Amino acid sequence: MTTTETRKGAATAPAAPADDPRLPNVTPLTTRKSVLAWLSEIWIVLIIALAVLAPLLPLASYAVPIGSPHTGPDFGSLSTVLGTDGLGRSMLSRIVYGARVSLVVGTAASLIAFAVGTVLGMLAGYFGKWFDSAVVLSSDVMLAFPGLVLLLALASIYGPSVKTLVVGMGVMGVPQFLRLARAHTLAWSSREFVRAAKGLGASDSRILLREILPNVLPPLASYLPVVLSHVVVAEGSLSFLGLGIPAPRPSWGGMINAAKDSLANQPFLVFVPAIAIFFTVFALNQIGDTLRHRFDRTVGP
Repeated sequence: MTTTETRKGAATAPAAPADDPRLPNVTPLTTRKSVLAWLSEIWIVLIIALAVLAPLLPLASYAVPIGSPHTGPDFGSLSTVLGTDGLGRSMLSRIVYGARVSLVVGTAASLIAFAVGTVLGMLAGYFGKWFDSAVVLSSDVMLAFPGLVLLLALASIYGPSVKTLVVGMGVMGVPQFLRLARAHTLAWSSREFVRAAKGLGASDSRILLREILPNVLPPLASYLPVVLSHVVVAEGSLSFLGLGIPAPRPSWGGMINAAKDSLANQPFLVFVPAIAIFFTVFALNQIGDTLRHRFDRTVGP
């Protein structure tokens, strides 16, 4: 038999069946969500739904008393399920409308940090040289400056408002996305397909937008829920200090601040908004960790 015939015979030989005992038994790699991940997603969806549909829900106004102050949970109506606060207002209504504040401020500030940090980080990682040094130095300065002090200064100068919180927390979150985007851009810029695009004469903008950005976005987007959880905590801290959303608009931190003197006698007034913050922050961190393991290629299984 000639060499050509041997190759043809090898090429046309039937493939071994899938259940061939000679083949190694390899267990397929499956990744399943944990129970905590599913519960976290359910909680976030519930909070978002309540915040969006708050005006349509049969809830009393968050600013109008509906009964005696400091009453416990009463299942007679939806507005009194969680009782009333120190002024007789519905705790459930204030929790739901407080979620709107936390989600609006957190989402807007996180998206600002995400957009600005991604652009600066990619430009610094791709072009390098003096621009990279300047951006990294600015990031180090911002990380060294206490974020809470910056937020307190902004709130004192411009007054407590949603705009002040969004801008201040957005600026605080830029260095985190900047460093992450720069690191991933440095890694992807040295890959073969990027060097090939450069060799073919592709412009820098095309390489950044078509070759690098699609690979940088997934790990950055998976980090977004974690930053959002940090913003929720920061907003609650400012509201607790009296420099958050001005009254009578409710916020979870402001509710804790208003009820701190009643902690010994009516602890539920503090625990209800505190539990809402805890569950939301915990759920966002769980979702961020799940997304990071799914989309960040630098994370092992």
